[in-house]
Amino acid sequence: MYYIGIDPGKDGALAILSGEPCAVPQITLFDEKEVVAALEAIKIYSAIACLEHVGAMPGQGSVSMFNFGENFGFWQGVLTAYHIPFELVRPQKWKKEFSVTGEKNTSIAVCERLFPRLSLKVKPKSKKPHAGAAEAALMALYAKRRMGGGED
Repeated sequence: MYYIGIDPGKDGALAILSGEPCAVPQITLFDEKEVVAALEAIKIYSAIACLEHVGAMPGQGSVSMFNFGENFGFWQGVLTAYHIPFELVRPQKWKKEFSVTGEKNTSIAVCERLFPRLSLKVKPKSKKPHAGAAEAALMALYAKRRMGGGED
């Protein structure tokens, strides 16, 4: 069984976590070819996904909200096309599981503690950890714990 976490934001990511004990998530940023390759690699296995269900935030412009909605719809379509069951989970719900606040650095810190072998510097020239990757990894673990019956 595979567990998928998706942060659909502009700087979001996809994380795929196997059901094996002590597994480390595979992180993919939003590159269409990489996403398709990652999902193709697991399509013969059972999978379940946690897709972050977020709405408009105060101060966001119409263009950014349109782009966000487009990303959100893209992920729903991709998961449906690959026949991967998914649950829309509000940030407050999955973040409560890990005592994460709205501050992105808390997601990074918790992810680094839970997955010490995972590098959140996801681009070759990255100088700092990628918050979207951290949140996607935590959502994959949330899916494993709450949606798939895993205890890791």
